[in-house]
Amino acid sequence: MAQKKVNANSAYIKGVLKDERYLITVKNLRSRNFSRNLPFLILSEKLPDGQVYREYPDGRIELQEVFANGPKFESKLIQVLNAPDADLVREEYGLL
Repeated sequence: MAQKKVNANSAYIKGVLKDERYLITVKNLRSRNFSRNLPFLILSEKLPDGQVYREYPDGRIELQEVFANGPKFESKLIQVLNAPDADLVREEYGLL
């Protein structure tokens, strides 16, 4: 019984460490994009297919629909999130 508990704890710790490394990588990529004055794409399984969040260096987050137009991808603005909603998105994805 004790061995199962140790294995479960080890798996949990490995999962947390993997999540932390993932989050560090995401935050570094986000910072790099912002330093180049580029937006950061936030994909969410909670959004309908084809919709994404796009966060800009000025702090605004837009909800956009992305679609293929021939060989190119284009996007259409759906909504600019207000500040509290933008912070909720950042909090949900560990970006605060």
